[in-house]
Amino acid sequence: MRVLIADDDPIILLDLKQMLESQGYEVVGEAEDGQKAVDLARDLNPDVCILDIKMPKMDGIEAVSIITDEEIAPCIMITSYNDSELINRAAAAGTFAYLVKPYNPRDLPPAIEVARSRYDQNRDLGKEVKDLTEKLETRKLIDRAKGILMDEHKLSESEAYRRIQLQSMNLRKSMKEVAEAVILAKTV
Repeated sequence: MRVLIADDDPIILLDLKQMLESQGYEVVGEAEDGQKAVDLARDLNPDVCILDIKMPKMDGIEAVSIITDEEIAPCIMITSYNDSELINRAAAAGTFAYLVKPYNPRDLPPAIEVARSRYDQNRDLGKEVKDLTEKLETRKLIDRAKGILMDEHKLSESEAYRRIQLQSMNLRKSMKEVAEAVILAKTV
């Protein structure tokens, strides 16, 4: 698994890199501030990002928010801070795990694997929601077009549907496009 790490302390960054590599992870990028972490995440497309919270230029939570919004990779926060405000901000930004220093090196693999798994599940659910939303929109357009054809040509519902279906095949267009054309013709 390809990992991007970010911490403003070079010793912690080196320690984290060695820890990850000894556990079989490939560290593909290292950043010492939040902005560089975001830039590297965009360029390298890692499987997971591990960021400190307190960093110059842009803090880790802001970086996580951007990386999450752009759907680049799941993010894990590793920090010395355990106050509820930071935890809440990190959660709101889309953090998948929050580890407090000093942490046990054995805590990293489960956090990474669970973060990646949850990220993939969320992405799949998002695609499914988008697909279902598109299908519902198409269904509504077809129903509206059927209603127009039924009124104008005194057709039954099945005949109106069949007409849209035939036009779709004849014109090599989707039923949604045919339905939109029927609706547009009625409104013109």
